[in-house]
Amino acid sequence: MKRVVITGAGTINPLGHDVPSTMEAMREGRCGIGELHFRDVERLAIRIGGQVRDYTPEDRFNRQQLALYDRFTQFTLIAAREALGQSGLDFNGELADRAGVVLGTSGGGLTTQDENYRAVYEEGKNRVHPFVVPKLMNNAAASHVSMEFNLRGPSFTVATACSSSNHAMGQAFAMVRSGLCTAMVTGGSESMLCFGGVKAWEGLRVMSRDACRPFSATRNGMVQGEGAGLFVFEEYEHARARGAEILAEVVGFAATSDAADIVMPSKQGAARAIRGALRDGGIDHERVGYINAHGTGTAANDKTECAAVADVFGHHADDLMISSTKSMHGHLIGGTGAVELLACIMALRDGVIAPTIGYEEPDPECALDVVPNEAREAEVDVVLSNAFAFGGLNAVLALGRV
Repeated sequence: MKRVVITGAGTINPLGHDVPSTMEAMREGRCGIGELHFRDVERLAIRIGGQVRDYTPEDRFNRQQLALYDRFTQFTLIAAREALGQSGLDFNGELADRAGVVLGTSGGGLTTQDENYRAVYEEGKNRVHPFVVPKLMNNAAASHVSMEFNLRGPSFTVATACSSSNHAMGQAFAMVRSGLCTAMVTGGSESMLCFGGVKAWEGLRVMSRDACRPFSATRNGMVQGEGAGLFVFEEYEHARARGAEILAEVVGFAATSDAADIVMPSKQGAARAIRGALRDGGIDHERVGYINAHGTGTAANDKTECAAVADVFGHHADDLMISSTKSMHGHLIGGTGAVELLACIMALRDGVIAPTIGYEEPDPECALDVVPNEAREAEVDVVLSNAFAFGGLNAVLALGRV
């Protein structure tokens, strides 16, 4: 089996339009959640979210491109350009044939869908743009990345709700580790912050009206966000031979199904995913220093996740740091695991643990070190990234320092 390393990272999200600004915001414990701004927001009960601010699509793409690129695809391409630029890879010849794209998204082109439903059903129009289908399809972003960078290997999209990015990155990891591919572009993207996207989530009654406060006894729900995170996963010897900068090593992955409930999380399912990632990477429990939690800020998720961590790590759970960056950027749904992987890389490379901001009061059912409110300097060798989705679909990645 091959070793797999990360040689490029890119992002655009509520905390920043690139990786350096995002990591700076995480170090400072900055909040990217605020009032939402889009058409008909006044009709919503929930009016806050982690929206990408100061973003003008016309500054990044021409008219022909915008006719094809939904907002989630735009975010994907921006992040991909940063990640590929850092990696220094040029996909030609055999390398192009042995490199592909696996991306995660839950809603795909939901903004395009929302706009066109409105045009047909509310405004009474009988025609839509001929590119509506290729613009809203879930695989649009993956396809455009493959076309822009000449990636001719396996390329597809994973849609497993809030675990989409982690499942996608797990697939990319397996492809490179097995020798099927030399490099993969992977991660995820989401843009559900439109009227229909927020209205649908309102119906679940799990949304907060004021803030995302994971693990705090005063938490009252999740907050939606948007954005993308993309990475270059590359075979270690290939990266070393060309003198590439290595950000971290991907050392383990596991996915499980709760097989229990469509919305309520399961401690057993989460714990099996965490154990599976450790087993896959041959990782001793004591080596794990930090977990980037799923940590949505809902009553059910946070206590279930803490119980799963305590179940897996036993006494070592008291020495673990576990934080949720959703408190800063919101829940990016299918793109969330990808943006959160940046916090894992920051922990390994820079020795900085991103905080759980908005923490007000301890919850006895979340009695772990949640790195409250302020970032912390700490040296860690192995970190985990948790993702637990509606439908009971869990995916956990393990990263190590090279």
